[in-house]
Amino acid sequence: MYSAPSLATPVEPITPVRQAFARFDWSATALGPQDAWPPTVRVAVDLMLQSPVPMAMMWGHEGILLYNDGYAVIAGARHPEILGMPARQAWPEAEAFNDRVITECLAGGTLSFRDQFLVLHRNGAPEEVYLDLDYSPIPDGQGQPVGVMAILTETTAKVTAEKRVQGERERLGSMFEQAPGFMALLHGPDHVFELANPAYMQLVGHREVLGKPVRQALPEIAGQGFFELLDQVYGTGEPFFGTALPATLQRQPDGAYERRYIDVLYHPLRDAQGRVAGIFVQGSDVTPRVLAEEEASRREAQFQVFAQAMPNQVWAAGPDGLLDWLNDKVPEYSGLPPAALLGTGWTRIVHPDDLPQAGEKWAQALASGVGYESEFRLRRADGTYRWHLARAVPLRNEGGSVVRWVGTNTDIEEQRAAALALAHLNENLEREVAERTAERDRMWRLSTDVMLVADFEATVLSVNPAWTRLLGWQASELLGRSFMDLVHPDDQAATLDEMSGLARGVTTFRFDNRYRCKDGSYRVLMWTAVPEAGVILAVGRDVTDDRAAEEALRRAEAALHQSQKMESVGQLTGGVAHDFNNVLQIISGNLHLLRKTLAKDEAALRRINGALDGVARGAKLASHLLAFARKQPLSPVVLNVGRLLRDLNDMLRRALGEAIELETVVAGGLWNTLADSSFLENTLLNLAINARDAMQGHGRLTIEAGNASLDDIYALTHGEVTAGQYVMIAVSDTGCGMSEDIVQKVFEPFFTTKPEGHGTGLGLSMVYGFVKQSGGHIKIYSEVGHGTTVKLYLPRSVEAELSSGPLPLVEAEGGSETILVVEDDAQVRETVVELLTDMGYKVLKAPDAQSALAVVESGVQIDLLFTDVVMPGPLRSPDLARKARLVQPNIEVLFTSGYTENSIVHGGRLDAGVALLSKPYSREDLARKLRQALG
Repeated sequence: MYSAPSLATPVEPITPVRQAFARFDWSATALGPQDAWPPTVRVAVDLMLQSPVPMAMMWGHEGILLYNDGYAVIAGARHPEILGMPARQAWPEAEAFNDRVITECLAGGTLSFRDQFLVLHRNGAPEEVYLDLDYSPIPDGQGQPVGVMAILTETTAKVTAEKRVQGERERLGSMFEQAPGFMALLHGPDHVFELANPAYMQLVGHREVLGKPVRQALPEIAGQGFFELLDQVYGTGEPFFGTALPATLQRQPDGAYERRYIDVLYHPLRDAQGRVAGIFVQGSDVTPRVLAEEEASRREAQFQVFAQAMPNQVWAAGPDGLLDWLNDKVPEYSGLPPAALLGTGWTRIVHPDDLPQAGEKWAQALASGVGYESEFRLRRADGTYRWHLARAVPLRNEGGSVVRWVGTNTDIEEQRAAALALAHLNENLEREVAERTAERDRMWRLSTDVMLVADFEATVLSVNPAWTRLLGWQASELLGRSFMDLVHPDDQAATLDEMSGLARGVTTFRFDNRYRCKDGSYRVLMWTAVPEAGVILAVGRDVTDDRAAEEALRRAEAALHQSQKMESVGQLTGGVAHDFNNVLQIISGNLHLLRKTLAKDEAALRRINGALDGVARGAKLASHLLAFARKQPLSPVVLNVGRLLRDLNDMLRRALGEAIELETVVAGGLWNTLADSSFLENTLLNLAINARDAMQGHGRLTIEAGNASLDDIYALTHGEVTAGQYVMIAVSDTGCGMSEDIVQKVFEPFFTTKPEGHGTGLGLSMVYGFVKQSGGHIKIYSEVGHGTTVKLYLPRSVEAELSSGPLPLVEAEGGSETILVVEDDAQVRETVVELLTDMGYKVLKAPDAQSALAVVESGVQIDLLFTDVVMPGPLRSPDLARKARLVQPNIEVLFTSGYTENSIVHGGRLDAGVALLSKPYSREDLARKLRQALG
């Protein structure tokens, strides 16, 4: 049996707690004398006392408290008073906590707490502490829990430090969030957003960026250099700082792109090993500043352009009065280079007698910030002096401080001479004349309209500065010259007529002609002119842009009128074709029945077959009408025009004849298009035959195929065109060509240039309708005597062409199935019923969709629904087919029509899965289509 060393005679060094153990009267507690303690308790106590780790034992349900020296440190001033005391009494502030521990551990459980917060009165005052606590039961000899062993580690210092760090982090986070500049933290080589402050989110439009790589979060800035700079900083570890960098951002999901300017710092962040692990992004949106600087630069540039265009000497100075800019008039006048006149160099050309007064007034203006005005003489390049009026005004910033001076020197030599000559006149009259002269000169100088004084021989006597600004001519280049030299050759006759009228005293009003600019271009001027005192006084206004806008409007209105006319004719022809097809169907059906009835009468058969040929020609005519009206159902497929032209080559050569040379040119890398191949073949064959007739059987036909892109500008000038990528097919001949007025009519139905009886006039109408229905564009270029080129633009398809062989031909035979015929035209209905009955089918019939639905819902088994597309009544044929399939899921549906409207054809294309038999059809076509549908 185990025997622990006596606690009264310890084998370990005597410690304060061991001394307290020895002095304590344990017999007064539930534990009793030490000698009576169970061996398991003695072992546990001995191990506890020897452990350097703070440990305590709570014995029994009272929780008698025993502990070691480490625990005494945690107990503080309460040691040794609490030794042997019930835990609830020893630590009343933690009574509930200790109750739970004692209860659960004496029930055999264990407890563990990390950084447990407690308020303990261990040194005379409440103290907030944090402890790691582990509790486990102590068994007696029979294995029953009789006490609780606690291992304690005080973590107050650690938790306090962590909270201090967390507080610092929160303060830094608050600073990060409230910073006026934008900030973000990127992690890893892909620059994944870990943090982004509100200023950054505002910059990029409050989109979801956290957790995303920068290339995914901000895809619109690809190609602007920012991704590359981030890669550079991450790869080299060197920071980057840029100012006023342009960034184009899409700040709203479907919004416009915005141009922003930013100052930005990319600073690498390193991990514990010194490797770059991320990038700190900091910066400011400086767009307002940059735009203000750009606006200032733009205004400065505008000022310089305006100043250069002025006839005056123009100069500018800083707030200190030193000149820093001159227009060309100053060095031209003085003969000195600009550098010699800047700063205070301008004083070199001021007359010595005038310099003190001019300098004093300039100094006063600089000191007061009031406008400057002074008269003094300036030395010309030839050494002579001329009087000038110098004026300057201050430019101020938002704070009111002068930041710049702008001034002019105006030659007033003549004015001063006139003033001296007229000094004897009344001072008031002199002032009035001066004011009127100044007003007239201002109007003359500042007018944006060109002003002209000329004699009746067209010799220029005087022009205002607007001639230089508008047309580029200096006054010296025009004076003494005939203004007719500048008038456009096509406008000279009309201009001379106006001159004749002016010579007779007739005023010219709103007369337009074109004047040549110095750069060779022409501007349209609208003139008002009056004859006065033997000269012509004229004012011309630039109306070039107005006239261009008027011409563009005229063309757009003409194009709209033509488009509306073609659409109206198309609607009319489509309706005619519908009724015509129904009539043809009645004739065709009855002829087929007659042919069977009179099978042994050869003469009758010849007449019937001739009539059927006429029906076929009528059907072709109706098909062309529907094609023009864009009502012909198309079955577009992805196809390559180069391959189609190769397949058509033999047929085209046979159609053209041996005397016409055929050349086919297909560009490399030709795109595919989406079109109905049969209609496209017919279109090309039609154009080839038209070209053959235009060349009268001899010449050259060239068919070209290539890629073409029609841009927004082309689309704006051709209202029916959508900008995009197209496959272009050009058919060019060397025939007789057409005049412009004929070209405007060639697409109209029944219009033809061929002799009577040699064409229906529907060929090009069919081509026009097919191209438009296919989403394309058609253009004709023709010149009399030089041939014609027809260009077809069909939309590009990015899909691959699918190779498919011809569909197997189904035998034209009958059957025994039950067919429901739905047709509103009684004659058509009866003819079709008779044809189907003759083929062996069991036939039911209905005059409209509502009646047909009642037949379907009656329960009679129907194998196929054969219905016209266009039906009277509220129930449409497609809806009839859908409801019929709900009642009889195995029923097949075959539509027929001479005019499909938008019921089963959308966008010019037959709906997927729809079977259609177009009117008029033959008995054989009907038989084959039925067998295909029934299987």
